[in-house]
Amino acid sequence: MRQEGDDSRLFFRGFQNRSQEKMKLRKRKSTLYLSPRKSTLRHGDLLGENIYLVLFTIALRICNCFLVQTSFVPDEYWQSLEVAHHMVFNYGYLTWEWTERLRGYTYPLIFASIYKILHLLGKDSVQLLIWIPRLTQALLSAIADIRLYSLMKQLENQQMAKWVFFCQLCSWFTWYCCTRTLTNTMETVLTIIALFYYPLEGSKSMNRFVTLSLSLIVDRIFFGQWTLVQYNFLKFNVLQNLGTFYGSHPWHWYFSQGFPAVLGTHLPFFIHGCFLAPKRYRILLVTVLWTLLVYSVLSHKEFRFIYPVLPFCMVFCGYSLNHLKTWKKPALSFLFLSNMLLALYTGLVHQRGTLDVMTHVQELCYNKPNKSSASVFIMMPCHSTPYYSHVHYPLPMRFLQCPPDLTGKSQYLDEADIFYLNPLNWLDKEFHNDSTLPTHLIIFSILEEEISTFLISSNYERTAVFFHTHLPEGRTGSHIYVYERKLKGTLNRR
Repeated sequence: MRQEGDDSRLFFRGFQNRSQEKMKLRKRKSTLYLSPRKSTLRHGDLLGENIYLVLFTIALRICNCFLVQTSFVPDEYWQSLEVAHHMVFNYGYLTWEWTERLRGYTYPLIFASIYKILHLLGKDSVQLLIWIPRLTQALLSAIADIRLYSLMKQLENQQMAKWVFFCQLCSWFTWYCCTRTLTNTMETVLTIIALFYYPLEGSKSMNRFVTLSLSLIVDRIFFGQWTLVQYNFLKFNVLQNLGTFYGSHPWHWYFSQGFPAVLGTHLPFFIHGCFLAPKRYRILLVTVLWTLLVYSVLSHKEFRFIYPVLPFCMVFCGYSLNHLKTWKKPALSFLFLSNMLLALYTGLVHQRGTLDVMTHVQELCYNKPNKSSASVFIMMPCHSTPYYSHVHYPLPMRFLQCPPDLTGKSQYLDEADIFYLNPLNWLDKEFHNDSTLPTHLIIFSILEEEISTFLISSNYERTAVFFHTHLPEGRTGSHIYVYERKLKGTLNRR
């Protein structure tokens, strides 16, 4: 009997030990199946990454913001900041796209909210209206950079993530664009964030519907009627092909010029990486090629249109750098120096005059005792400069307009075209009465000689000169001149 009891105790003890072992195994197993995103979070992390990496990226993009002091395309002001200024302060100018409902209010609403907060706080100075939106865009771009790093670390490893991150940060075109208030910049940010969630979490189709619904509601509020701006934009640019009014390029332009220019010195590394990357990344390469092909069908082409696929290209560039052995250090030095030189030149030198001249107009508004009598006529290709978002004062201003023909006329010329056909004749007809002359004229240097007789007869004196570009072309000059109308007897011709 004792032996039977001892045997039974041994049996239960063995069973208990086995149960404890199974419980330990289950516990270890559950640890292995924790979500990678949760298990990698540590104390002091921010946005799922090391706080120092995050702060470095944000600080870099803030420096990036202040080291871009040039203009790129009119849309960075006229389709965002000018619209936001008009929404909040009820004066300014809305381009024809808004009367035709080709643009949506969702993106300008971000900056309008900032303007409204600054206005309520009594801090709506012109400098804050200019820089706070750009700093906001810089912060959003920094978050996108971090998300790209996190994605590559999860899909590959930290080493690969480091090279992709390096390529992203030293890209000259990303530096040039990522802090500008362009819809293309916001599209790029959203593309990276969507890419971060897509491979790991699956397709978020419901989120796309939510975004579309939000866009519809916002546009319903501000347009006063239900408007699908995406369809209107597609109809104008694709179905009617009216985008050619703003210029056209050959079908191969993106492949022969646009894409190589945007990639810059990353191009050989991108091509090398395409042969090295695993098959699962073919979807990114297909996306790049598909985007280039679709935009190649459209006659009107711009560098910024393909900006959203640039982060995809950085993935392949990172693969190239990761596989380099002997030539890695020279390759890194070459990429960094070549991109930074181009980024600093385009950010600080090329096409800066159109912003510098608006600083001069600000001084005209805020530093002159007789500012109420001042008026400005910008006689340059239309939308060359920002407008009231960079003045923030209801100063009478005018510019040469260039809306496209929406009526189907065969020989249509906009106001700017008519002016440049014969500037002197246009000015004589427009200002036949001296009382209608503006106090200040802003022109490109290339126009000065052609209208010199008008300037002299109307008592205009050149009062300021601003460098614009080393590469003038067409109607754009190397410098911008400001002329001020003086009283007779007070002229001091330079």
